[in-house]
Amino acid sequence: MPVTDNQLGEVERLIGPSVEAMGFRLVRLALMGEDGQPTLQVMAEPLDESEMNVDHCADLSRAISAILDVEDPIPTAYSLEVSSPGVDRPLVRAADFERFAGYQARVEADEPIDGRRRFVGRLLGLDGERVKVSVTDSDDSVKEFAIPFETIARAKLVLTDDLIKDTLKKRKN
Repeated sequence: MPVTDNQLGEVERLIGPSVEAMGFRLVRLALMGEDGQPTLQVMAEPLDESEMNVDHCADLSRAISAILDVEDPIPTAYSLEVSSPGVDRPLVRAADFERFAGYQARVEADEPIDGRRRFVGRLLGLDGERVKVSVTDSDDSVKEFAIPFETIARAKLVLTDDLIKDTLKKRKN
């Protein structure tokens, strides 16, 4: 029996307050590999934007596991995986697109915007409920797109030298 979006929403409702009370922000919940025994992936990061480490993941895993064992929102057996979003992190919430404006990102839309669904370019932030992206095409022309947030199927940062440099700089501070 596949896990529904409602069940993942219930998981978020159950664990969200504890995760936040521990000083972390939920980045993404996903159920991966639904054949056999699926894995519930909980991606989190420190609220203070410091570096996520293995001890953080272990602490979160114990707390989340205890909550899910008691509440049992997922009817099938599954494995729990708690991880950091990483440097080339997924962009999930509207605020992510504002926070990471200036960086390169890959954005996929559910429906075409000006004839395309995939956009790789520099994030320009938000304009209301639209994510702005500046894309350089193969002919070196630059086009700006405004993608309605609700149509975004997937988005993540692209690993670039600038992103790595800025991440390392944050870690030093």
